[in-house]
Amino acid sequence: MEADAKSIDLFTTRVRQMILQYEELRGHNVALNATVERLRVRISQLEAQIAQLQNDYKSLKMARMVEIANGDMENAQKRLAKLIRDVDKCITLVSESK
Repeated sequence: MEADAKSIDLFTTRVRQMILQYEELRGHNVALNATVERLRVRISQLEAQIAQLQNDYKSLKMARMVEIANGDMENAQKRLAKLIRDVDKCITLVSESK
């Protein structure tokens, strides 16, 4: 009978220990789930920020291309005006020599 009582006490003690471990692990699991959810929200925010920055980068790249195109246009117009002046001078010289 004494052996049965010791076995029951040992069993009861082990069950209590398992219940305490279970409660501890459950609390730890809740904390980890909260951390995972917080990190998911942060990842979502960072992905949105990345998308916005990529969009901004594309816009800036396009603006830079337009700026370069406008600068090239001005240079091309200046070169064309110079060529027209040179052609006018040549026509004038040819007309005078006749």
